[in-house]
Amino acid sequence: MKLFGADKSELMNVASIERDGDDLVVKGKVFGAMPMAARLTPEQARAGLKLVNFRLILFILSLPFRKSK
Repeated sequence: MKLFGADKSELMNVASIERDGDDLVVKGKVFGAMPMAARLTPEQARAGLKLVNFRLILFILSLPFRKSK
């Protein structure tokens, strides 16, 4: 999976998403060169859920079925 910036440049290439105890670990390369492992703790996941409303949840669920532009 690749994450892109506003100018369509590649920010991160995600290689894996794994569980480590109660944390979620995202591993990949930033800007195609620097390896990185980011941790998402339960507290931060709850804080992230506060940013999501019902319409955004529906959009996220439909995203894998949409065509790219």
